[in-house]
Amino acid sequence: MTTQPSDTLAGVLEEELTLRYGPLLSGEALRQVLGYTSSEAFRQALSRKTMPIPVFSIPNRRGKFALAKDAACWLASQREAAAKKMTRG
Repeated sequence: MTTQPSDTLAGVLEEELTLRYGPLLSGEALRQVLGYTSSEAFRQALSRKTMPIPVFSIPNRRGKFALAKDAACWLASQREAAAKKMTRG
């Protein structure tokens, strides 16, 4: 089985995010990892349903949550797309 570069990057990112924040991202960590510059931008993306990864609520807990794995995969895919653009143009 061959490993794609994005799979490797996603794995490294997931490991780093999990070590730093645990398997669930929330609050300020979630906002920063997804690259939103402010809490208001994050809130707007939630209300417009334009979040790049699944974000969910947990009963009896405040805020929104996402899996570190989902964030890592999304970040790796963004990096791969940027790299492809650079090689084409």
